Amino acid sequence: MLDDELNIVYVNEAALNVFETGLTQIQEKPFNEFFLEECFDLSRFQKAFMKGEEFSEAELQLCFKDGRCTLVDLQANIFKVEHNIYLLLEIMPVDKQRKISQETQQYAQQMAARELIRGLAHEIKNPLGGIRGAAQLLNKQLPSKEQQEFTQMIMEQADRLRGLVDRLLGPNTLPRKDYCNLHEVIEKVRSLILVDQSYSISVTRDYDPSIPDVFGDPDMLQQALLNIVRNASQALKEAKIQQPNIRLKTRIERSSVINGKRHALCALISVIDNGPGIPKELRDTLFYPMVTSKKNGSGLGLSIAQTLTDHHHGKIDLESFPGYTEFTIYIPITIKDANND
Repeated sequence: MLDDELNIVYVNEAALNVFETGLTQIQEKPFNEFFLEECFDLSRFQKAFMKGEEFSEAELQLCFKDGRCTLVDLQANIFKVEHNIYLLLEIMPVDKQRKISQETQQYAQQMAARELIRGLAHEIKNPLGGIRGAAQLLNKQLPSKEQQEFTQMIMEQADRLRGLVDRLLGPNTLPRKDYCNLHEVIEKVRSLILVDQSYSISVTRDYDPSIPDVFGDPDMLQQALLNIVRNASQALKEAKIQQPNIRLKTRIERSSVINGKRHALCALISVIDNGPGIPKELRDTLFYPMVTSKKNGSGLGLSIAQTLTDHHHGKIDLESFPGYTEFTIYIPITIKDANND
């Protein structure tokens, strides 16, 4: 419960669990002291006091200043006690089941879009091959180099379009899986970024050394991670962030649900940057081919990363708000003696 200066005057046990703090650390403190400024439109709170306008917001991303985020539904009601007016905030965390349902729906949409693109790509490649072949035959019959320049242009553009179609289709090789050390994969990506970047970005590590070897293709995992880290690096560069930082973090999560299937153990690789964040309008389609928020982006990097992760029965999760973006790759952990076919 907030007073008209937006100070916290009452909080119940359930709210303390959400804030992960004690009563003495929260009572009588300004409400916005605990959250990033971008989380709330405080003018709505002030209007609620001035005009008695109650409001609600579904699936609001609560981002605490300590870096935690949680998805909640928020209901704000005016509450009068004697001559005082208070704003009662009911914060209802969105349960994991809703998130799982959303992920399942998004995965189905991504698979449908991928199948559509695959079908269109094959339909394009067939006539494209005919166009290039005809231009090649014509090129041999033309007498002058000036005329041959036009057929050369047709062949070059046909090759360019074929290359684009191949990139849209994504990796077409089967993974060569074996047990590999995730941290070795991550270190190779880190080295490539530190060598490659023309923009001074600090790359920090936060590893869990207890993660066992995972059953996968190290080259594919490296490419998927590299695409995500390069995206983060480019976003930081374009936004000209002061003290840009990318943090590479690994953890283990128990009982994870990926595309409707529960896995006892998953290895998590997180790429965290302090960039501008992903625009809300792009988040649902970010892993589709040709979708990008960068000026000169191809829109294929994340789509390819998603495909490579799918080869490992994993998923990529996203959490983003201004000043913080976290992509997390989930890779199921299997026991070495188990059947991994």
